Amino acid sequence: MNNFGKLKDLVMSLEDDFSKFYDKQNAAAGTRVRKGMQELKTMAQAFRTEVQNTKNAAAGAAKAPAAGGAKKAAPAAKKAAPAAAKKAAPAKKK
Repeated sequence: MNNFGKLKDLVMSLEDDFSKFYDKQNAAAGTRVRKGMQELKTMAQAFRTEVQNTKNAAAGAAKAPAAGGAKKAAPAAKKAAPAAAKKAAPAKKK
């Protein structure tokens, strides 16, 4: 939850600058808003990566075979359907 706190703090720190920019047309506040939004974007991407890695690590641990267990064979790759078997799109009505 520490990441969520960081995210909330960043958003709340931008509140005054949003107000100054939109209500008082303060250009410098707009620059600070843009800078803060860029930080938010970077932070969000880092959090997304962290969540994905944590999820994948947990899924990998759940799928790991028990000690001494036999490994499962890899599934066979699916072959693409022949071009002739594909259906053509219906004709457009005029």
